[in-house]
This record gives sequence, C-alpha cells and structure tokens, in this order.
Amino acid sequence: MTKKMNLLLATALTSLLLMSPALAENTLRISYPEDPKTADVQMTTDSYTLPLNIFDRLVESETTGPGQSALVPGLAETWEVSPDGLTYTFHLREGVKFHDGAVLSADDVVYTFDRMLNPATKALNTDILTFIAGSQERMDGKADSVSGLKAVDDRTVQITLTQPYAAFLALLASPGASIYERAFTEKAGDQFGLTPETTNGTGPFILTDYTLNDSETLEANENYWRGRPKLDKLLIRVVSDSETLRMLFESDEIDVFDLDYAPTQTPYFFGSDQWKDQVRSGPRVGMYYYNINQAKKPFDDVRVRQAFQMAIDRQTILDKNFYGRGELEDGVMPRGLACYTPATPIEYNPAKAKELLAEAGYPDGVDINLQQVSSWSSKWSDMNQIIQAQVAEAGFRANIVTTDEAAFLAARKVGEAENYTQVWSADFNDPDNFFYTFFSESGTKTRGYNNNDPEVFAAIEKARGMTDQEARCKLYQDLTAQIVGKDAAWVPLFSLDHNYVVQPRVKNFVVPWNGWSDMNYFNVEVE
Repeated sequence: MTKKMNLLLATALTSLLLMSPALAENTLRISYPEDPKTADVQMTTDSYTLPLNIFDRLVESETTGPGQSALVPGLAETWEVSPDGLTYTFHLREGVKFHDGAVLSADDVVYTFDRMLNPATKALNTDILTFIAGSQERMDGKADSVSGLKAVDDRTVQITLTQPYAAFLALLASPGASIYERAFTEKAGDQFGLTPETTNGTGPFILTDYTLNDSETLEANENYWRGRPKLDKLLIRVVSDSETLRMLFESDEIDVFDLDYAPTQTPYFFGSDQWKDQVRSGPRVGMYYYNINQAKKPFDDVRVRQAFQMAIDRQTILDKNFYGRGELEDGVMPRGLACYTPATPIEYNPAKAKELLAEAGYPDGVDINLQQVSSWSSKWSDMNQIIQAQVAEAGFRANIVTTDEAAFLAARKVGEAENYTQVWSADFNDPDNFFYTFFSESGTKTRGYNNNDPEVFAAIEKARGMTDQEARCKLYQDLTAQIVGKDAAWVPLFSLDHNYVVQPRVKNFVVPWNGWSDMNYFNVEVE
C-alpha cells in the first residue's frame, strides 16, 4: 500500500473516530457496507438488519446449530393447518405491544399483508404471499382486499391458500413477512421506515436515531414480549471500505467484523495470533454454481454437460478465490438447508471428460461461450478465467463473452443467456427456494437452463404440496440425483463459510443459519 493510501485511510479513520458516538457500556457496535435506506422491509430485498431487530413475524426461523434452524412460534403462539393444507389459522400472543404502546391485533396482520399486495405500495417482496387466495387479484388492482386474509377475532388470523404449499410457514418466517401496526403505518404513509419517528414495530429494539449514510442507533425495547434484550443499544455504522473497517475493528471502535463485507481480510484474521481465536464460523446456506444452457450447442448433449462438470476443478477455485473457507457442493441443496443430505460427489476428471466429448462427436474439442457481466464484481471474471483454463484440458475452447447487465438479464429471461457463474443464498429455509427457482418449468427458462425434463417439472410441483416432510425430503433427494446426475443440468460448485471476528467482550454470538449477513441481536451480550 502506498504512503498516500495509508495517509488517506488514516485521515478517514480519524474522521470516523471523531464522529463516533460515545461508547455506552452495554452497546454492541456493528457495521453495514452501505446505508439501508429504509427500515420498511416491504421496500427492500437485501437490507434486513433493521427489520430483523425492529419487527417480529408470526413465525420465526431460529438458528439451532451451525447451518441449522427450526421454525418456532413468534407473534403467533400457536397455529393449525387444515387437513387439505389450504387454511392456516394463527393464534396471536396476548398483550404484545408495538413500540408506540398499541396492542397487536389480528387486523394488523391482515393489514400488513394486504399493504404488501396493494399495487399502490409498490412492494418488493410480494412473492412470499402469492399463494394466498386473492393475492393476484389484489396485485392486479382488480380487488380492494385479499380474499384469503381474514381476522376471525382480535387474536385469530386465518390465511387461505389457492393450493397447498409446504414451504408457506418458512416464507412467513422470512424478513419480508414482518408485521406492522395499521394505524401507525397508515399515518406514516410513504415515509414509513425512513426515520425513527415513522418507524414502529414489536421487536426487541427501537430505532432512535438514523443519520443517512452514517449510522443507525437502536435501543432496547423495555416492554418486549420475550423480555428485555441484554443489550442497551445497537449501533450500526456505515463503513464501505474494508481497510477502514479493519482499522476501526482493531482500534476497538467496532465489535463485530463481518468478513463477508471484507473478504480480502480473511487470511489476516485467520492468521493473526490476536484474532484467530475470536473468529466465529458457520456455513452460509447458499451455493455458487455454473449455469449450463441446454438450448445452446453443444450443451444440448448430456455427455457434453457431464464432461463440463468433470472438467472444472472446483476445489482449486474455492482455495484460490475464497481462501478454502467452504465446502464443495454436489447437488441442488446446499448444506444447512432443510432436507439436505450429501449428494453423490462430482468427479474431477479431465481425461474422462475428454472421452465424453469424443463420444458426443467432438474428438478434436469444442467451442463454447462463458458469459460475464461488465458491471459485476471482479470475482466473477476471475472465476471465468480460471474455468476457461481448466476446461481447456478436456477439450473445451472457452470464449469469454462480456456484456452489460441489462442485456444479460434480458437474454436470460427468455432462455438465451450464455453459460454463466453465480451464487444463490437461501431466502427461506426450504428446498423449494432452490428447486423451483432453477428447475421448475418457469424457472429453468427464465434462469437460462432450459432443462426441459417433464418428470422434474411434475416432481417439483408435487413436492410443493406434500405434507409428509420425510417423504418430501426423499423426493428432493431423488430430484437431486436426476437433475445433477442424470440430466447434468448445472455444475454445483461450493458453499462458503460465513466468518465473523468478534471482540472478546462480545458473548453469545451465534452465526445465523441463513444466506445473508443480517441477523437478530436479541440474545447477544457484551461485557
């Protein structure tokens, strides 16, 4: 690093230190790489720290172990599901209060979900509610309410679906299903969630300060229904530069260093005698993968697809680009996802891959295209270049095609994208989030796979409505063998570990099961 860069970083650090709020004895200080813009989770798809701490949901997904979770009662104390799997009846806890003192009612729940589906809201998370009867009519502006939402009495909510959907409870545990208070939210209007004065939930923390592009301060909810949090305050600071973030952490201005926000710092912390014992790790429930578009020759031949799978040295990519902090994946479900069991390992064997290409009619090798988007992170171009070199040994002459994001997304939507590498993290803990997204009849086209396997389509639809979880998991395992083994429809690469470094004073820090960095801090303590 140059002297000039060191000077700039030192100046930035000094400024941040001078602006830092005084450290309260019982304050947890964390960071975020950019301003979340809003606490209204219906208006964001990737900034969940505020919603997870300010609001609650009917059902919660609780981390029970490394990469493991369980659905537990939240604002709904109990619930029943009708034998046909269509009607969910939720019984709300008695006396739960919003931060403004209003008591939670069934009408608030109905209002929250109706607000999301109301086209005037322009919400971004409507997909979690599309199974509710009348949701489409509401989103299309053809109805003033949602027929499948009903407040039976003050503490009972009934939700009716158009068809059985086994993952519905998991969806209700996602951040997008956070519950709002009708009167307060209606009064706040389009300002809801933008300031402390226009933000109100039932969660463990109350938003008390919001300085745009600088920080947010949350204070303990003294009347929280689960009991007061151990923390007095939660301070979230906006820090975009990874070097600055490390300097803040090492000068004891930040308590939790999320290495997802500064992956280049991974070797430093894991190799540091001071910090290596302060690293907290858990599997990130997500998967890096390589798309294969079967509508593009030569990938219309399964032997070519199998050869492509075998020609990629996934462990080398994991080691070189991600410091080896993860595990190879061989299926559709990453470790930590509900129903996960290890799939049959994909063999790295370029010699056998070359034989398969010859069998497919390409004894002298074959030309293929690999796609990358100009505005995406350099890690994707790095991976493409590694794969380009690796598959050459098997006979693939890979040409890297660069395009802008708009052109790529437009081509992918109609199934015309070239083969590309990407990552998918779990939005909710259910296999449907992976199988339906990528390999359903609609998903396989809009994601650019074109794996037109009627048996797979039928099985994915069947699994969505199954109520026998053991049988459902078995079906997903069979689907994995079909999709990855028989169809060779994609190349699963690896899942990464989610690594945090915490100050010694931080206690009871549990790495969240999910695929994002955001988490609820209710159980965290500081000494």
